[in-house]
Amino acid sequence: MLDRIAEFLIFGFVPLVVGMLAVPEMSNAAEKTLKGEVMYRERIALPPNAVLSVQLADVSLADVPATIVGERKVAPAGQVPIKFEIGFDPQVIRPGMIYALRARITADDKLLFVTDVSYLVDPLSDAPQTIVLKMVAPSDKPTSASVFDQSWLVEYIDGIGVIVQPKATFRVSEAGKAGGSGPCNTYFATVKVEGSTIAISDIGSTYKACAPEVMAEEKALFDALTRAASYHVEAGKLTIADKGGKNILRFNAAS
Repeated sequence: MLDRIAEFLIFGFVPLVVGMLAVPEMSNAAEKTLKGEVMYRERIALPPNAVLSVQLADVSLADVPATIVGERKVAPAGQVPIKFEIGFDPQVIRPGMIYALRARITADDKLLFVTDVSYLVDPLSDAPQTIVLKMVAPSDKPTSASVFDQSWLVEYIDGIGVIVQPKATFRVSEAGKAGGSGPCNTYFATVKVEGSTIAISDIGSTYKACAPEVMAEEKALFDALTRAASYHVEAGKLTIADKGGKNILRFNAAS
């Protein structure tokens, strides 16, 4: 009888131990998948070596780079509409944060199509997503085609002139927020970007007092931002113009 009890104690727990070792595999089953398709309006075919890249990013903060939640590459991309699925951990999705889809199509490391508007999404929704890309002109440079997620250093302000020792910064997020460090105060604003147009409103800032010339420079910066109507990015420089086409702000990409 004692031998049978000992045998049960030794061997009866083996299946239980094996079951416990198998528990971590459940993490794969908990993965969430965001599905959708990518397309563009031009009636042209993609080259055979085209690659589609789609990212799901947390774009909540205007003054920090977007956090990539999930990414998927489709190679070869085939022809539009191109289906995609992005797997991610649903536990990283936080209430109150803003998430967006970004996509691009490249061939031989040359940018062919890219998102030029914000595609805000609820990552936990099962609704399929459709992303419409914009064709990139041959003169556009892949490394400087977007105003988003780049810290820009103020180089020129209308009414002030060239800034000899640039300190003020500017940053735009796909979530519709903008801001940075002014010559004196930290500031924030609402921004709307559509194609090459840009509108900045609701500028607010901290209330630190600086030297009169510094405050004058900051006021000119804020005034120029509220007059922004269009922008152009080329060779690491951002230029903002008013409704009349006059360049009122110029920035260098901060390293």
